[in-house]
Amino acid sequence: MSTRERVRFGGRSARIQEAVHQAVKDLSARTPRADLTIPMIAAKAGVTPSTIYRRWGDLAELLSDVAVSRLRPIADPADCGSQEADLAAWTEQFMEEMSSDACRGMIRDACANPNDTKQCCGFIQDQLQVIVERAEARGEKPFDLERAMDQIVAPIMYRILFSAKPLDIPYSRQLVADFLK
Repeated sequence: MSTRERVRFGGRSARIQEAVHQAVKDLSARTPRADLTIPMIAAKAGVTPSTIYRRWGDLAELLSDVAVSRLRPIADPADCGSQEADLAAWTEQFMEEMSSDACRGMIRDACANPNDTKQCCGFIQDQLQVIVERAEARGEKPFDLERAMDQIVAPIMYRILFSAKPLDIPYSRQLVADFLK
């Protein structure tokens, strides 16, 4: 596992990271993952391959870093008026987004690095924590976050990564109903 350089927000380092991430996104849209190379990404980003090797170490690290940045939620879960409705809406959206072909690949890339996997887990926990805090503010008895990870998130991720069983809305609703019993 490589040691990543510290990224300063703004400045040259941020511009390089943005250019390299964008190059990966652009190339991934039209190039099979197996055909991506660091020299190809570097040329597209306008940097030298050594810049990428120095910063990310190898292609797997780079793809993992890009995946994490793309898997980061951009908004809080929808406020649907109750903990049950919030959790059901979040679960449905999470399942639909994560089971898309694009996200499946990003999840696999993020799994290549244990630190990135932990960061993605943190994103999910943060989203669920918002729902818990809303429930508390409404006077509802909040659910246990770790139990939600085990009983809602884990089965979805298992099916996304390892199972041929389909993911659909009835499945997400059943997970939430069973969890809230």
